Amino acid sequence: MNLENNVNNILGIATRNLKEEILDPKPLIPRPTESEDMDSDYKYSRENFYNLIERGQDAIDGILNIAKEGEHPRAYEVAGQLIKNVSEVTERLVELQEKMKKLKEVPDHGPKSVTNALFIGSTKELQKLLKDQNGTAI
Repeated sequence: MNLENNVNNILGIATRNLKEEILDPKPLIPRPTESEDMDSDYKYSRENFYNLIERGQDAIDGILNIAKEGEHPRAYEVAGQLIKNVSEVTERLVELQEKMKKLKEVPDHGPKSVTNALFIGSTKELQKLLKDQNGTAI
């Protein structure tokens, strides 16, 4: 046993197989694919837009009833602002659909795999790892 392993044993630290970690890194939490994220975000945004539009429609109906009963100019002004806000949300919904359509049409030209790896450790550990792989030290 070398000094590093002795210190690790005394401190109760598990030793790591650096060679295995570098060649086959495993993510701590499996990540959903980009298309899954994109689809779920799209569905969530779309639901929110629909809810906003429906609540805005209800608010418009209510304020128009109040404006008709009271015939106050401020009530009509608020009704006009609500109508404008609901129309803007509707436009955003259409924009969201157009963006999603464009994203789905774009082919995936990115790299299929990444060959770069990051080594975290001492120079001695790196030289030992490379020596084990190649049979000679650098």
